[in-house]
Amino acid sequence: MKEIISLAPGRTCLFGDHQDYLGLPVIACAISRNIKLTAVQNDTGLFKLNMIDIEQVRNIDINQTFTELAPRDYFASSLRVLRRHGCIPTVGYDITVTGNIPINSGTSSSSALLMAWINFLVNAFGVNEEVTPEFLSKMGYLSEVVEHGEPGGMMDHYSIGVGNIVHIDTRDPFSFTIIGTELGGLITGVSGVPKETIGLIGDLKGNALLAISKVKEHFPDLDLNTAEIEDLDQYCNYLPDRLIPFFEAAIKNHHYTKMALIEFQKPTLDLKKIGGLMNQHHAVLRDQLKITVPRIDAMIKAALYAGAYGAKIVGSGGGGSIVVMAEPGKEAPVVEALLAAGAVAAYPVTVDPGCRIQ
Repeated sequence: MKEIISLAPGRTCLFGDHQDYLGLPVIACAISRNIKLTAVQNDTGLFKLNMIDIEQVRNIDINQTFTELAPRDYFASSLRVLRRHGCIPTVGYDITVTGNIPINSGTSSSSALLMAWINFLVNAFGVNEEVTPEFLSKMGYLSEVVEHGEPGGMMDHYSIGVGNIVHIDTRDPFSFTIIGTELGGLITGVSGVPKETIGLIGDLKGNALLAISKVKEHFPDLDLNTAEIEDLDQYCNYLPDRLIPFFEAAIKNHHYTKMALIEFQKPTLDLKKIGGLMNQHHAVLRDQLKITVPRIDAMIKAALYAGAYGAKIVGSGGGGSIVVMAEPGKEAPVVEALLAAGAVAAYPVTVDPGCRIQ
């Protein structure tokens, strides 16, 4: 019987958290933790999904069209999206799902599962278009965000689908550029505090867009992509106090992302400088957007005290994980410090080439 093994990595956001839904760029990379989907053809007309790590089993009729979607049912939404692109299931598969991406930790385990599932479906049944990393990423974004009307952006799907270190420009027309394939000294620290994605992103996005719209009432030509930190005072004069942090965060985080892009474009990376920009970025996420929790703060403090160049919270916040930039070869003391500070897991990671069929 035909067997397909689909792999999709987790991702970490290096720069640009809470930026992509504002049309601002992100620097992210796929990391060497993955979801593995092993599918063996059967004769039942069903996709029989056995998700071992979370002890869940699900059967999906291959002819089901899902006229209505349950919240966050990405298996269903992706089948619906892919049908529009000519991917029509014709046979069933027994599917085993395993992985080593921590669940609900801010390193995109759910998006990785979705991308592994989409790549399996496309490989098994074909589509009407050329299958490229960009196509797979777009299908992931449509399936998870657009089809469900959720407030997220494109970072997860493109960093997983394209792989490597990628600069994602979310403006129209959307574009992405691979800016590196290796980055030594990366560490993931998992807090064990579950993150709260949908509500948190929705609140922050709503406040940021409201602040931007109020500034545009007085500066109709405002372009976040060209606004500078030096301009903040004049803009914030027109905002109520409660909205100032959200506008400041958008401008400052974009500034640090631009500075980081300059560093990544150099032939030799200055990891100390990149780490320093990470620290500045994290300070905005902590102080303006207030998305950290005490354990995350303690982990970051411990990592820096142990010699790391930089560290920041990853993703939506409210818990989850941090990414740490350490001196390559000196990750061990930083990992030990993270565990001592309350991390439930900490480990070095490398840059992954992205979603693929094994």
